[in-house]
Amino acid sequence: MHIRPFKENDLIEMINLFYDTVHSINQRDYTSIQVNAWANKTELNRRHASWGEEFERNFTYIATLDQQIVGFCDLTSSGLLDRLYIHKDYQRKGIASELLKKVQQTARLNDMKLLHTEASITAVPFFREQGFSFVKSQLVEKNGVQLKNFLMAKEL
Repeated sequence: MHIRPFKENDLIEMINLFYDTVHSINQRDYTSIQVNAWANKTELNRRHASWGEEFERNFTYIATLDQQIVGFCDLTSSGLLDRLYIHKDYQRKGIASELLKKVQQTARLNDMKLLHTEASITAVPFFREQGFSFVKSQLVEKNGVQLKNFLMAKEL
C-alpha cells in the first residue's frame, strides 16, 4: 500500500468509493433511506465540484494498492478529519490506521493540538481504538433525512 497526496484526477474514483462504501458497509448501521440520503447518485455532479475544491484546500491523502484507490481522508486546517473512507473490499486491513497516522503527522507538523471528527455509528469503534474520545452524539440532516453521528476528538 502507498499513501500519497490527492491529485485532481483521483476525484471520480474517490466519489465512487465513497458511494459504494456507504451503500455496502454503513448499511448495517443505517436504514436504506438514511444511506440513500447520505450518498445518492443524483448528487454526484454537485459532489464532484464541492469535494474537488475541498480536497485541494484540505490536507488530502489517498491510499493506493496496485494503482487502485483503496481509501482516502482529508483534514482541514482547523483539525477536522472531515472524511475517512475505505473501499468496501479492503476493510479491516490497516488502511484507515495508516491514513490516520499520516493525518496525525500532518496535524503535528502544522501545530494542531486537537483532531476532531464526526464519526458514523459504523466508524465509532475504529476511532475509539485510535484514541479518540466521545464528545457528544448529534443528529445531522442529509437531504431532509436525519442521521445520528458522534463528535469525537483526540489530543495530539
